[in-house]
Amino acid sequence: MRIRKKKWAEPELAECSYYIPNPKEYRGRWKEFFRNDNPVMLEVGCGKCSFVAQMALKNPDINYIAVDIKLDMLGVGRRNIVSLFGDREVKNIALVRYNVEMLGEIIAPEDGIERIYINFCNPWPREKHKKRRLTHPRKLRLYREILKGDEIHFKTDDDGLFEDTLEYLKEENFKIKILTRDLHASSVNPEDSPMTEHEKIFSDEGIKIKYLIAQKG
Repeated sequence: MRIRKKKWAEPELAECSYYIPNPKEYRGRWKEFFRNDNPVMLEVGCGKCSFVAQMALKNPDINYIAVDIKLDMLGVGRRNIVSLFGDREVKNIALVRYNVEMLGEIIAPEDGIERIYINFCNPWPREKHKKRRLTHPRKLRLYREILKGDEIHFKTDDDGLFEDTLEYLKEENFKIKILTRDLHASSVNPEDSPMTEHEKIFSDEGIKIKYLIAQKG
């Protein structure tokens, strides 16, 4: 997803208590950052943080690490978190700028990641770019290494990416727990997967949202 340069993003993030400029220092010690032993969830490609903000507000006893490679996107995300939380202190979110390809440099198996969320990632439809997908087999192998729990939650508007992801999961021995090709017409509880900004746009255009929960085999 492209985003215009936000000159204010870097200085605002520098003043943000839950933006982590040095995530490598917390590898294996994320619970020290959160200062509790609550479960830790991870969202990769968190974008504008509307999903993680809603989840963190609804679940104060769960910690969330939100990772995106784009600083400007995280700047927008921080503003969205502030807007949603209002006067409440943000204690259970860590915003991290990092390349998901190198996720193992900042998160270790002992960090005890219970669940991974992937929402509306870039579909990279061209064959030569598919290795960049956040659901590509080499990423799934990386996620498997750091997952203490066993679930990956994935949501997309893109049919090709969704169908390919089903094959990727099968290839890497993940089992499908829940699958729907029309999330908003399904029996999935909306509170389990709150709507993101892009999800609303796609849905308003009549595009069906695909959703699955996969478990490590």
